[in-house]
Amino acid sequence: MDLLENPLNPNKRLKEEFVSNLTGSSLLEIAALSTIVPVLIVLRKWSSFSRANGSYVYAGKGTAKKDDDVTLHRKDWWSCMVALIVDYFCVILPILLIFTVLSEWAYICTIVLILLLSFAIIVNRSGFHYKAGSQHSSTLRTVISSYRVSVVVVTCLCILAVDFKIYPRRYAKTETYGTGLMDLGVGSFVVANALVSRQARNLNSVRWMDVLRSVSPLVILGFGRLIFTTGVDYQVHIGEYGVHWNFFFTLAAVSILTSIISIRPNYCGILGLLILTGYQMILALGLSEYLISNERKAHIISQNKEGLFSIFGYWGMYLIGVFLGYQLFFANYSSAKDGNMHSARVKIWFLSALFWLITVILDKYVERVSRRMCNLAYVTLVFAQNFQVLSILTLADLFSAERNLVLEDAFNQNMLGSFLVANVLTGLVNLSIDTLSTSSMMAFAILAAYSFTLSVVVGLAWFYGLKVKFW
Repeated sequence: MDLLENPLNPNKRLKEEFVSNLTGSSLLEIAALSTIVPVLIVLRKWSSFSRANGSYVYAGKGTAKKDDDVTLHRKDWWSCMVALIVDYFCVILPILLIFTVLSEWAYICTIVLILLLSFAIIVNRSGFHYKAGSQHSSTLRTVISSYRVSVVVVTCLCILAVDFKIYPRRYAKTETYGTGLMDLGVGSFVVANALVSRQARNLNSVRWMDVLRSVSPLVILGFGRLIFTTGVDYQVHIGEYGVHWNFFFTLAAVSILTSIISIRPNYCGILGLLILTGYQMILALGLSEYLISNERKAHIISQNKEGLFSIFGYWGMYLIGVFLGYQLFFANYSSAKDGNMHSARVKIWFLSALFWLITVILDKYVERVSRRMCNLAYVTLVFAQNFQVLSILTLADLFSAERNLVLEDAFNQNMLGSFLVANVLTGLVNLSIDTLSTSSMMAFAILAAYSFTLSVVVGLAWFYGLKVKFW
């Protein structure tokens, strides 16, 4: 009786309503917000890599020659932590500020950062030289790594920030149609995985036992999340994926489908486009109305209709990501030549502009963007936003930034682990305090403490070589 009278999450209904019936932001604001994160990373890299004598000092990692085969020796614990803290104050804290306190000045912040980046490029232009082919390949790997880390970091910040009133409602996930910043989370994870997947690298297909072993952690995490949210009466907006479905099940399903139909990466784009076109046609024939309706029958498909049907959209997105990853990063990897980085940069910038143009056309003339059903406009928006981030990160090459930041290395070593830690911390905060009645000052203090704790935990794991592996 006491448990019923004093539930673990007394504000569950209010918190669910707080993230319901939202319409999102504009495409222009999404583009502006997508500029902020990579520009901060590039500017921080520029300040970390500056030596004219042929060698450089990488904050927290010691001095080494410019050779990918040379392993950089870690300095003492204190040096690494100082570098990590500086990265935090230069990258994560500004992101947190702009996404919350300065959200009304997001466009102004974006313009200021672009001007700073342009000034930095002009200042360093005189010392700019293209590097050897093998070093270009290293730079491409660094860009991909930075991009994947940026996806995880922004996701980790937003999953807790959304529970506070200091976080603008227009950035939260939309109910049916619209473009909220958080709508891009699951799509970005799918694209980030696709661009560097085994399929994109054209590696030999693995055995079924290996496939099951690789997806089993996602399935376990999916059921773990379901059991946890049910057990502690945690708030869940069923309009996102359904009653039982969640993010981890979607990633597992996409991985399994891709393994069942295994084709060469240069054909994945055609298959992905066919799947997305066919799925969009079915949506237009009436499936869209069913997916955005409140109809929930007793059977499992109706209860999880959003999660189950959107798999086709994410699968098509993944296949196109495999094709683009192969063409951009891996097709000519073994025969990289001078100018390879410049060529890749031009292609990425072109793809970003192309996907933005297609998104505007689809959103206006075909069907509005909808993460809930993962329609064609949503897929192109995810690619537009992700390639925009990638395109800006390629500018780090102009500053000879061949190495990641300490913060990037730390998160990159434990991508899934850092996301799980963030989820645990988010759950603890939500069960410990009433996020809806928290003042703006206290909310920002909590978010700063949360993000700093997450960074330190991930940084310590990196420093001591601890890697979370599930298979």
